[in-house]
Amino acid sequence: MTILTRRAFLQGAIAGAASAFAGAAYAFGYGPLQAPDVARYRVAPRNWPNGFALEIAALSDLHACEPWMSIERIDAIVDRMNALRPDVIVLLGDYVAGLHHFATPIPAAQWARALSRLKAPLGVHAILGNHDMWDDRKVQRQGGGDVIARGALEDNGIPVYENEVVRLERDGRAFWLAGLADQYAISVGRRKWTGLDDLPATLSTVTTDDPVILLAHEPDIFPDVPERVALTLCGHTHGGQVRLFGWAPIVPSRFGDRYVYGHIVEDDKHLIVSGGLGCTGLPVRFGAPPEVLHIRVEAPAA
Repeated sequence: MTILTRRAFLQGAIAGAASAFAGAAYAFGYGPLQAPDVARYRVAPRNWPNGFALEIAALSDLHACEPWMSIERIDAIVDRMNALRPDVIVLLGDYVAGLHHFATPIPAAQWARALSRLKAPLGVHAILGNHDMWDDRKVQRQGGGDVIARGALEDNGIPVYENEVVRLERDGRAFWLAGLADQYAISVGRRKWTGLDDLPATLSTVTTDDPVILLAHEPDIFPDVPERVALTLCGHTHGGQVRLFGWAPIVPSRFGDRYVYGHIVEDDKHLIVSGGLGCTGLPVRFGAPPEVLHIRVEAPAA
C-alpha cells in the first residue's frame, strides 16, 4: 500500500494550485487578446448549383473596447481577413462593447472606420446583434428605430440588412444574401426580450431561384429556416467563450449547446456558428479561441 506523505501531498497541492492559477491567468490574460484563428469550412449544400464555388470570410462578435479589442487589434484582424482574399465578406453583429465593468467602449465611428478597410470583390455586408440593440438606449425606449451601430457602418460604406436581402453576382452566377434583424433586440422585462426578426417576410423578397445565404446573429432561428436556404451563418455564442473538453457550461441560447459552435447539419440544412472575437460578461476566453471564418461553398460531389 502506498502511503501519501505530507511532503508529497503538499507538492501535489502546490502543483494543482499552480495549474489552476496558470489556467486562470491564460483565460483572463492571454485568452481574450490572442491573435484570432482562421476557422476553415467546406460546405456542399444539396441545393447549391454545379460549377459555382464561393468563398466567404466572416467576422462576428467584435465587441470593440479597450483594452481587449482595441483599434490596433481590429486593424490586425482586418488585415488578416483581407489576406484571405474571399469573394465576399459578411459581418454577423455585436460590434459594440459587451463589457461595461472591465473595459472602456470604443465609439462606433472609430470601430466602423476600422472595419471600412475590409475589401472583397462582392463587397462587405453586415447585420446587427443583440448588444448593438441593447446598448442603444433610444432604440430600447422606442422599441426600434435608427440604430447607432447601423448608422456608423453605413456611414463607412458597409450596408446593413435588417429583414432585407441583396442579390449578388459573379461570373454570371448569382446568389442572395438575406440579413435577419435581431431575435433578442428589445428588452421587455428582466431577462426578457422580443425580436425584430421576420424570416418569412425576409425570404419572401427573394425573387429568383438563385441560392440563399442567411445571416442571423443568433443561431436559435435555425429550426425555422426552410430548405430553400443553402447556408445559415451565425455568431452570438462565442463558442461558449469558456469550453472545457468541448463542453460549454454557459451558452446564450434556448437550445443549450445544440448550436454552440461549428458546422451543424440538421435535416439536410447547413449552419455554421462562429466562435467570434470578443467577450461579454467577463474578459475571459478558455478553450474557445477568437476566430474569423473562411468558408468555401460548392456543389456536392457527383
